Amino acid sequence: MKRTVIKLGGALLDGDLQPFWQEVERLQSSSDVVLVHGGGPQTTALAERLGHTPTIVHGRRVTTPLDLDILKWVIRGELNLKLTAAAHAVGVRAVGLSGADGGTLSVQRRPPWTVDGEHVDFGEVGDAEVADTTVISALLQAGVVPVLCPPGVDRSGDLFNINADTIALEIALALGAEELLLLTGSGGVLDREGQLLKRLDRVTADRAVDEGWIAGGMKVKTDIGFKALDKGVKSVWIADLTSINDRSGATRLLSTPLK
Repeated sequence: MKRTVIKLGGALLDGDLQPFWQEVERLQSSSDVVLVHGGGPQTTALAERLGHTPTIVHGRRVTTPLDLDILKWVIRGELNLKLTAAAHAVGVRAVGLSGADGGTLSVQRRPPWTVDGEHVDFGEVGDAEVADTTVISALLQAGVVPVLCPPGVDRSGDLFNINADTIALEIALALGAEELLLLTGSGGVLDREGQLLKRLDRVTADRAVDEGWIAGGMKVKTDIGFKALDKGVKSVWIADLTSINDRSGATRLLSTPLK
């Protein structure tokens, strides 16, 4: 059976999740499924309630020790549990994990980057080093959907934030997954007129970044998607919750230019 990794954006986690799990249940008839999720909007909302304004650089969060604590409370504590509970309600067996559980995602602290000519220290952020799918594979063998979220863990046992899109990429590669679905509220990549693109190649994506109509979190997703294609994932889609099985409302990423 093929394997599909689905990354669920945090903006999609505030609504009714049972229809999403019904779609996952349908997909399970033809594929093992691993779910990866973030929780950026919810993490930001709690930070602001605590009087803290997070810093986001090109769609990536600068993570102070307080930001990391909030991430653990919201993403691993609240949202991961909410997802597994919603799965139970429709008869899907799901188990929640963080990247630290079972050493699933080992990371190393990210060195400072130069972004737009400025020195940026992302703080408590990790870059993926090793993905160990032992626990995930055991769950799949038992017919269970692993539900994976940040943070990751380094060799000293310290926790670090890691972008959920990056987690999805690393897990897809480690599992040899045939499909990677990156789910967003937009339902795919929109062109400058706000119309859905059914297909997007790398040349068009690079031009869109230069022109500014692919930016922020969507740029992170397209970058991750093209990396996945380069490294052997056969099919990468940017879609919404309703396009898990019917891809007519989704954007397929292509490694070669459209003709």
